Amino acid sequence: MIWKLSATQLRERMLEILGRKQHWSMPYFNGSLATKTQLNVYFRQDYAVYIRDFSVLLARIIGKNPPWCVRRHLATTIYEEETGGLSLGKPHQELFLQMMMGLGYQRAEFRDVELLSRSYAYREWLDAVCAQKEWIAGAAVLTVLVGGSANDREDVFGSKRPRSSAESEELVRKHPLVMYHGLHSEHMDLVRAREMVEPCNRSAVYNLIVEEAVGSGTQSLVLEQLEKGLAMWHQYRDGVAQACGVRRP
Repeated sequence: MIWKLSATQLRERMLEILGRKQHWSMPYFNGSLATKTQLNVYFRQDYAVYIRDFSVLLARIIGKNPPWCVRRHLATTIYEEETGGLSLGKPHQELFLQMMMGLGYQRAEFRDVELLSRSYAYREWLDAVCAQKEWIAGAAVLTVLVGGSANDREDVFGSKRPRSSAESEELVRKHPLVMYHGLHSEHMDLVRAREMVEPCNRSAVYNLIVEEAVGSGTQSLVLEQLEKGLAMWHQYRDGVAQACGVRRP
């Protein structure tokens, strides 16, 4: 028998899963030892796997005709991703590429990226989740897992206001690319844009999934897909680390 969870219990289960979205290689890539060549591999994989097409994946969920409140939230996210209309007026993909060019990479390097085998498997799985009949599986994976981090608990239960300009600039100054790799702050508008919208957005994302996953079967589906997605994400990160010659401590 599958027991139905309360809204509080379901939110806590989801946050527990996101709390495990931490990979052993992250201290290396966020530190001073990562080379520009390694970072090039790392960022090109991220761009091709989900950054470039995040709005496309969200649009597939909208196409399954979820409830209006969900469609509205996903459409608003697509609007921000594709136009920056809620932040700095530029598409997030373009802001990402500007950050990459600030590191000395060429825009052409991010066209037709050849995915590593585990990167390809993760992207194929994301495509498959979005193709499922149950829209809530894809919505949970994209908005909670792909769009979230191990810091989600702080954003969900912390302040629900956008960070101030001073707070965002402090985050920019402390960003690993600025501190360790000489990236000028003028190329960090992606961080600024995300800080203008994401702290408030995380709580809304969890609320939407919790409110729509009311049956025990739907709740189990959401949690199963988040667990599967987390496992796929870890394998994806393993593959990137291996390709960069980074060994587990």
